Amino acid sequence: MRYSVMAGGKRLRPMLVLAAAEAVAERNGTDIAAVVELTMPAACAIELIHTYSLVHDDLPAMDNDTLRRGRPTAHVVYGEGLAILSGDGLLTEAFHVLSRLPSESALVPAHELAARKLEVVRLIADAAGAAGMVGGQAVDLEAATPGAIPLTEVELKRMHAQKTGALIQGSAVAGAVMAGASDAQRRAIRSYAEALGLAFQIVDDILDVEGVSEDLGKTAGKDAAAGKPTYPSLFGLAESRRLAADSGDRALAALADAGLAGQLPAIVRWVIDRTN
Repeated sequence: MRYSVMAGGKRLRPMLVLAAAEAVAERNGTDIAAVVELTMPAACAIELIHTYSLVHDDLPAMDNDTLRRGRPTAHVVYGEGLAILSGDGLLTEAFHVLSRLPSESALVPAHELAARKLEVVRLIADAAGAAGMVGGQAVDLEAATPGAIPLTEVELKRMHAQKTGALIQGSAVAGAVMAGASDAQRRAIRSYAEALGLAFQIVDDILDVEGVSEDLGKTAGKDAAAGKPTYPSLFGLAESRRLAADSGDRALAALADAGLAGQLPAIVRWVIDRTN
């Protein structure tokens, strides 16, 4: 089963779920189409979580943005109350999907399927919660408060590892788990996704400086306007590009060491070269 790597950052996380599952299936000689079908509910659930995070991130109390994916943000169209509730609903529905689907599989015995699903629920809850995405967003808000002490390089990397990287990493590892990856394969996928998440965030910071709102589908320059810590603000654009490329190389090396491929290398190249 194939799907487009060029689907864009709007669908990066579910694409990673499927690509990681495909890479593991390919390496282990498992039916790729069947494994991708088995993994699809997890991909859908992660997209629900990511979309909820964007709805809440755009709220006036957070980034106060009016444009997302080329359209007016949810609170602009429906008001803050319904935007908050829609985000709550998306998050809740994600875990409903994860617990309910898939209900059976010809590839995996029922007890093993249940164990994989439970592991994925734990992985995604960790990635999306206080130790991951939510915690990183809290640090980001605090760092943008007037008078806040500027983040160091280590603190900036840690913040992005939570805010952006955790769900990217959780997405890839969830796909590996659903595909029946070995411990060594899971570690390789985790290392790959950790480096990929950093590259994605650095490029995101660069695009906030250099990009155009019409191409990005969101407001360009909003990080600088809000006084948020970013890689270009700390290192400059040239060094930020080098750091992104270095992270991409580390992601590719993690795959090569484990003999994993599929579409995962192409995702790295897209992340580094993307313009939106």
